[in-house]
Amino acid sequence: MNRSESAIKKFEEGYNCAQAVLYSFCDDLKLDVNTALKISCGFGGGMGRRQEVCGAVSGGIMAIGMLYGRGENEDRAYTENTYQKVRDFMDKFSEKHNTCICRELLNGCSLLTPEGREQYREKDLVNKVCKQCIRDAVEIIGQIAR
Repeated sequence: MNRSESAIKKFEEGYNCAQAVLYSFCDDLKLDVNTALKISCGFGGGMGRRQEVCGAVSGGIMAIGMLYGRGENEDRAYTENTYQKVRDFMDKFSEKHNTCICRELLNGCSLLTPEGREQYREKDLVNKVCKQCIRDAVEIIGQIAR
């Protein structure tokens, strides 16, 4: 199973988009799965269903930070490199989806209301939008991480 398939499988198990993306990089990052799932949990649905930055994008940014970010006693150049990779990632994601904002990706469907969540199910946005966002986030990070 490739990394994208692994992320989609985790999403289908009921984990959110941010969790699914970060999870798919745990082996490469040598990151404990439970820690990754807990850290990324609040970022689903565009951050607690507020539909701000897409959770798949947030999970991707966490993975980029783990791969390239500045740790304790490391040079500030790590920060600049990480920021550039995050911008590249977000630009490529936006090229594919025209935005990184969850509410725009879901065409205004509100995840905060029962009616909006019903509309989300009825329109099958989980398959039409969310899975593709997860897949694309994972694939873009794979390209950036080379």
